[in-house]
Amino acid sequence: MLKDDNSTIMDRMVDLELLDEQCQISDVQRQEMEQEYEKIANNFKVGKVITGKIVSKDNSNVIVDVSFKSDGIVPLYEFSSFEIEKLKVGDDIEVLFDRIEDEDGGVGLSYQKAKSLKAWDKILSQAEEDEPVRGIVTNKVKGGLSVDIGIPAFLPGSQVDMQRVTDFDHFVGTEVVCKILKVNKKRGNVIVSRRKYLEEQRSEDKKKALEIIEENQVLQGVVKNITNYGVFVDVGGIDGLLHITDMSWGRIAHPSELVKIGETITVKVISFDKDHEKISLGIKQLESNPWKDVEGTYPIGSNIKGRVSSITDYGLFVEVSKGVEGLVHISEISWTERISNLSKHYSVGSEINVVVVALDKDNRRMSLSIKRLDDDPWKVVADKFKVGENITGTISNITDFGVFVRLYDGVDGLVHISDISWTEHIVHPGDRYKKGDEVSAVILAMDTENRKISLGIKQLENDPWQNIDEQYPVGKIVEGVVSKVTNFGAFIKLDSGIEGLVHISELSDKEVEKVDDVIKVGDKAQFKVIKVSKDERKLGLSVRALKEKAESKEIAKEKVVRKAVVAAPKKKVSVAPKKKETKRVAESTSGIKSALQQALMDHAERMKDDSKPVKKDKKEEK
Repeated sequence: MLKDDNSTIMDRMVDLELLDEQCQISDVQRQEMEQEYEKIANNFKVGKVITGKIVSKDNSNVIVDVSFKSDGIVPLYEFSSFEIEKLKVGDDIEVLFDRIEDEDGGVGLSYQKAKSLKAWDKILSQAEEDEPVRGIVTNKVKGGLSVDIGIPAFLPGSQVDMQRVTDFDHFVGTEVVCKILKVNKKRGNVIVSRRKYLEEQRSEDKKKALEIIEENQVLQGVVKNITNYGVFVDVGGIDGLLHITDMSWGRIAHPSELVKIGETITVKVISFDKDHEKISLGIKQLESNPWKDVEGTYPIGSNIKGRVSSITDYGLFVEVSKGVEGLVHISEISWTERISNLSKHYSVGSEINVVVVALDKDNRRMSLSIKRLDDDPWKVVADKFKVGENITGTISNITDFGVFVRLYDGVDGLVHISDISWTEHIVHPGDRYKKGDEVSAVILAMDTENRKISLGIKQLENDPWQNIDEQYPVGKIVEGVVSKVTNFGAFIKLDSGIEGLVHISELSDKEVEKVDDVIKVGDKAQFKVIKVSKDERKLGLSVRALKEKAESKEIAKEKVVRKAVVAAPKKKVSVAPKKKETKRVAESTSGIKSALQQALMDHAERMKDDSKPVKKDKKEEK
């Protein structure tokens, strides 16, 4: 890296005394040479900032020509990654003269020291004058960002933006403008704020905007925030509200469907309150109202084509032209099918034919229909069917409350769960029927205006409850089979098909905790009727009353015997009877005892006979 000795000024002025001996020079020449020497010597003093030219760069150093006896060396680590990318051979660069000669004979230079020395003077001046500084965000640090403004400055996270920032990564590598908050040269600390600069700029921009903004003015704005009800747009330092109803002539569910945060959009000033600094903006106002001539373009009853723009639980929104949408309610989809999930039948973007049913130009509403493209099958229902008529149909749907029976295409009748059976307690119709089953029923009622037909299956038979008072009077003993057990009792099915209820309190004269402990499904037993209600269709049965009746009979028999004993004639007995009288008293007493014993024996025989099976004759036994 050493240059030719004849090419440098220093080599020509090594020793002025030697020059005087070898050659004669004038005083003027001597003075000029001394001045040139002092100039060069002053430029290459250690700690002085000089300007050089980049000769080359490699993976470890940058070589700089500073017009000295040899080129200077700047370590590559003194440059940031962003500065290294910008370094080009031939560019001028300011460096600090650090050492006259290092161990390799090169001149030691420092880019970082020159940059810091120069930056501190500028930073102190800018801080004093409250001027903004520019810098490159080099990396994230704890609590904020590091910004290169000539020296590393700290930008706290709370001072990065006017709004809270959670992700600092996208700031790294970008240029930012900040205000200096605090400087400490002794410690080498500088704290800056981008937020303060933005707030001051916004305040200035806001003052200018308030002076120039007018109603009906078209402006460019930046989307700052999006809410459910609209968008806040920055129009030159002041925020205006773009309400969701002013974004499109058509229907949108959320503002995010049309705009994004940070996006630049064109808006129109609808209203402006300078005193309260409130601005209402609109996008749809930039275009003419497409609903203006909708009555002439789409008259009621006309068949038109449209595109499905969105699908909801209650219907389809169909765009018939730009900015004009109509609703096909789910009830207007089909005469015949009961559609619950529209997404299975339609898709967004598909074209469909519809009929205009109703229009409301002022409120921008249009009612459409798909099913009205065909004739209404209910128009002929009154001619085809009559109340009381027996019909046969196929079950098209089963619900908790009944079954729907298809009379013909597009017309279904409902058999309510209460009209399935006179006697059975049906929990769910699906327990007895399945979709596609063919059933017979009676038409109970017709309401063609509301498209309802009531059917009954149990009405095909006579009502067994009509003669319930005569068939099952209170006190009658009946026999039945346990059909169902619940926590409050058991249902007993009788021979007539009617079901009666034995309440848990009527199962025994003792307390019963669980019905299953006393009686089970399939058990056959006798019960006593204790309550009959034809209107409520209820039949109350009891086991306890049956036992109480048997016990009362036994008590009655015992009372009869006791009365007979009491009614027997009594004879007076003397204190000292004779032998014959004593014999009569003994016979009389034995007669009373035998009568009581006979009565008890007769009662025991009858109970024994009742428990024995009835004897059959020999022919019957064979």
